[in-house]
Parts: sequence; C-alpha cells; structure tokens
Amino acid sequence: MIERTPVLNLVTHLILLFGLAVAFVPMWLVFTASSLTIQEINAPPISFIPGDQLLVNLTAAWQRAELGTKLLNSLIVALAVATGKILIASLTAFALVYFRFPARMLIFWMIFATLMLPLEVRIVPTYAVAANALAPLQAILDVSGLSALWAYVTGVNLVMEWNLLNSYTGLILPLVATATGTFLFRQFYMTIPPEIVEAARMDGVGPLRFLRDMLIPLSRTNMAALFTIMFIYAWNQYLWPLLITTDRKGYGTAVMELKRLIPTASTTGGGTPEWNVAMAGCLIVMLPPLVIVALMQRYFVRGLIAADK
Repeated sequence: MIERTPVLNLVTHLILLFGLAVAFVPMWLVFTASSLTIQEINAPPISFIPGDQLLVNLTAAWQRAELGTKLLNSLIVALAVATGKILIASLTAFALVYFRFPARMLIFWMIFATLMLPLEVRIVPTYAVAANALAPLQAILDVSGLSALWAYVTGVNLVMEWNLLNSYTGLILPLVATATGTFLFRQFYMTIPPEIVEAARMDGVGPLRFLRDMLIPLSRTNMAALFTIMFIYAWNQYLWPLLITTDRKGYGTAVMELKRLIPTASTTGGGTPEWNVAMAGCLIVMLPPLVIVALMQRYFVRGLIAADK
C-alpha cells in the first residue's frame, strides 16, 4: 500500500503535469499554427498565442486536400478494420481457449509470433497477394494438374484473378488480422470461471450460443478497448494506402492527402511556405481519433484494467 504524504502527492502531481505538457504542447502548437497568417507562422520564433485566421486556414486545407471524400474513406477503412479485428480476434481466441484440438498451442504461438512482423516488413508479399488474391489458389491448381485437366476437357484455360488494388477491400483486408486482439481476448477468456462453462454445458448451451450470450456481454469493455486502439491504428495508416491506391481521388485517405499540404519547392514555387494551411489540415485529420478516444475513454480504461466478472 502506498503511503499518502504531502511530498509524495506533490511529486505525483508534478509528474502528471509534466506528462500533460508533453502530450498537450504539440497539439497546442498545431492549433496555434493553424490560426496564424502566412507571415506570422514564418516569422521566428513561433507564437504560442492563437491568431484569427483559423477558419480561413481550415477552409483552405479542406479544399486543397479534398478532405471531405478522404475523411469518409478513412472513416470507412478505420471502422471496418476495427470491427473486423474484434470479430476475428474474438472468434480465434474462443477457438483456442474452449476447443481442444491438435497443435492448439502451436497455432497460438504462430499467431503471437506475427507481432514481430509488422505490415512494413511484409509489405511486398502483401502487395503481391493484393494484386491477385487468387494467385495461391491458381498455383495449387497448376501444380496439381487440375488446371491442365480443365483446359483439356473444356478447351478453356482456367485463369483465376482477383485484383484488390484501388478498392476498399484491398485497403481493409490486409489490416484486419490481429495477434494483439487475439492475445487480449485469449487472456480474458482464460479468466472466465470454469463453473460457468460447465453450467452452460449442463444446460445444453452450444458453443455459438455460449459465445453470444455469455462471452460477448462479458467482453464489452475489452471490445471497446480494442476498438479504440485499432481505430486509431487504421486511421493513421499511411504506407499501405499509399502503396495500394493509384486512384487517389476515389480511394485516397485523409492521412495520405496531408502530403499535398506540406510545403515543398514544387508547391511553393520559391515562395513562402504555407505551414499554417498544413497545420490546419493536421488539425482536421486528428479530430476524429480524438473524438473516438474521448467517447471511449471510460470503456477503454475499464477494458484494460478491469478484473471483475
């Protein structure tokens, strides 16, 4: 038990204030910079006092980066990825905990090992699969001779192709699998008292009904915590959407389009860089994740630390 003393309370509050400053000062700088004129933001030192050009800069950023469509694309991708991760992780953890089958632990450790392989490491093979998702099936048919047999019988070459480039499917599917979510749900399911499982079996409750009526209601806070983390993860994706989309108008995301607002020699033409508009774009793009965190904060904390069932 930690002893409460004035000195310890003071030290604790100082640490908390330092952490608040580290997190808040950059956001305040973004807000301040997005409210300044082009002359004010390029005149050192940067001002910590907001200006009166916030709406002007927000409008300019919105129009130049076409953020209306891009924010909608980011919202679709982030919601689909977060929902898909929760669904797949909960089902995978349910199978690993409540079903006894050979190599069960081997499969779990293989899933867990993928934590060491982020998307950036497997970007090339993932792109190859997205370019033709049916290529592995085509290879199996070719090696087994079934495609040759089909061509001999029908006179038609069997070519299977499913291109996921420039599509919501391609943006979402490679990001859906999650070892983190599987580990989180597995650890939670293992804390469920065995008596509840035995009582459900005695009542004739099947696996899917047990998952729906017992585990999912008990897992709501865990789902909220995982949803918050994965929504922010998917919203901030830059490399994968940049690689898989060439139709930036139709499938570009908000984080990708921020690059169009960053001043460069080609965009400024040797003139004064408009960092105020770039910061206004950053302010717009980071608002949805902040709203999600604000709305889900209570459930997020409970999902990470709650131990009662």
